[in-house]
Amino acid sequence: MLNLMRKKAGSWLIKLILGAIVVVFVFWGVGSYSEKRRMRVAIVNGEAISVMEYNEAYNQIMDRLRQQFGNNLNDDLLKMMNIKQQALNQIIDKRVLFSEADRLNFNVDSRELADIIRNIPAFQDNGVFNQSLYTRVLTANRLTPESFERSQKDALLINKLRSFITGFVKISDREVREWYQWDRSSVKIKYISFKPNMFTDIQPSDEEIDAYYKKHQEKYKTQPQIKVRYLHFTPEAYREEVKIEDQELQEYYDVHPEEFKQPKTVEARHILIKVASDANTETVATAKAKAEEVFKKAQQEGQDFAELAKQESEGPTKDKGGYLGSFKKDAMVKPFSDKAFAMQAGEISEPVKTRFGWHIIKVEKINDASVRTFETVKSEIRGKLATSRSKSLAYDAADSFYEAADHGEDLVKTAKAAKLEVKTTDLFAQNKPPQDVKNGAQFAAAAFKLQLMNISDIQDFGDSYYVLQMIEKVPGLIPELKTVADKVKSSLIKEMQDKKASEKASAVLKNMNESDDAKTESPTMGLTLITTDFFKRNDSPKDIDRSLIAAAFKLSDTKKWPDEVVKGGQGYYIPIFVDRQAPEMKDFEKEEEKIRNRLRTQKQSKIFSSYLAQLKKNSEIMIEPEYAE
Repeated sequence: MLNLMRKKAGSWLIKLILGAIVVVFVFWGVGSYSEKRRMRVAIVNGEAISVMEYNEAYNQIMDRLRQQFGNNLNDDLLKMMNIKQQALNQIIDKRVLFSEADRLNFNVDSRELADIIRNIPAFQDNGVFNQSLYTRVLTANRLTPESFERSQKDALLINKLRSFITGFVKISDREVREWYQWDRSSVKIKYISFKPNMFTDIQPSDEEIDAYYKKHQEKYKTQPQIKVRYLHFTPEAYREEVKIEDQELQEYYDVHPEEFKQPKTVEARHILIKVASDANTETVATAKAKAEEVFKKAQQEGQDFAELAKQESEGPTKDKGGYLGSFKKDAMVKPFSDKAFAMQAGEISEPVKTRFGWHIIKVEKINDASVRTFETVKSEIRGKLATSRSKSLAYDAADSFYEAADHGEDLVKTAKAAKLEVKTTDLFAQNKPPQDVKNGAQFAAAAFKLQLMNISDIQDFGDSYYVLQMIEKVPGLIPELKTVADKVKSSLIKEMQDKKASEKASAVLKNMNESDDAKTESPTMGLTLITTDFFKRNDSPKDIDRSLIAAAFKLSDTKKWPDEVVKGGQGYYIPIFVDRQAPEMKDFEKEEEKIRNRLRTQKQSKIFSSYLAQLKKNSEIMIEPEYAE
């Protein structure tokens, strides 16, 4: 069956596939003893993990991070994430789990695997598996059916093991209710803040500045700088070489029907009477009564809806007469969309409740679902195929150049022979990449990994390809104090202010403990108590430091304030307990199943992690020194 599935060509939907498939782990010698060691990173229960497997794991993690962080991905972030250790841990974990699955006689047969793949929506045409689509999706993204099927088989095997280990997990009604009460409870506090900028009379001496600089001089070290030669292969340069036949346009249209479907849309206006999501019953009822009055004016009295919206609406579209334009069903919150898409053109709804408040909706036009015809999308398809193919040609050109280049020697000579333009940057630091390079952060990150005069692999920065060569490197230097004196003094003052704030807060807390009195707002203390409203654990109350929220829920009637000062992002705090409220249970039933599923998933994850840790403890794992932490 799997061979049958591999016969024809594919698509551009690999991202949809990867988003739709639940994969537990996506990462997967002959010669002398020393050669074998160079070809492996670890041995798990007698089986070697190859450098190729490790590199594949590492590259896949990096690809995911590039998609997630884009230009914000830098060396500091990569160092913090410890990507090398992540990659090593993942392939070791997978190998240990395979050993356990084998011990328990778990396996995945071809029929199981075929059924899973046949049911992936991205490989289906009108709900039916399309053999051509399957292979073309993989081919377009440099995947072979064999490698894709192997990775899916591995994932299915580990999922079987996971289900076996965690399938017994149950969450009791009591656990669900206790979590709801814990999560939705709210607390009210008073707090005293000690901000470092309160202390304005600090003037460090020259000796203190000099001592501070000697201790922190690495902080002021200049960034290393490099100069880079590079070749830039842009798809635009190869666009004229692309020839696309009409038959290809028709083929693309036929195998991508979903792409050309136009969903039903509704054009509407609305009037919003705002209600906070945590408002009490009385407030909700008052707002509803106002919304019903507005509804009567629009429906029974026939007043102009747009003018009513300008007068009565509390939403952001008020000045536009409540006009929302045309929208798809999933573009609005569910209660609003459910109502709007059930109405007829010209109809006005009774008040509809969402988390934003009460809405009165007027549907002005309904645009039924349709399919764009081939004739209307021909030029669009042609542009899409041309873009894809010109990028492929750009890559081929980069690849040809890379193969021809004498690595680490004469990039200019090779480029000249190929009639390609070589560009050279000025000196630049990694955090200040060349301004004339579109993907500067990625360019700089790749360039700084090179050794002097080495030529990089082909670099894909999203829109085009680069080949780089570092030709000069200037190390970072520690400057003389006089050149950074102002910065050093400013940093020292901030440190001294922070210390003063910490000492003041500790002194006040000590005084409170000794006197058992929180009335620190007296003039003699020169401080003020700030009282909050009630807030929940996951709320983000305005002007309240996040550190205070966590500390507040540790307080009670019997423990009014903490044992230690709370350090926050803006200074130091002493929170003082005022009151606690249990949550209302009226919404518990609506959320009960969602909470149960979340708790079950958390418990299953914890159990499986513990199980894996025990397996690793009982396994023989040897990591080559150069790959160890």
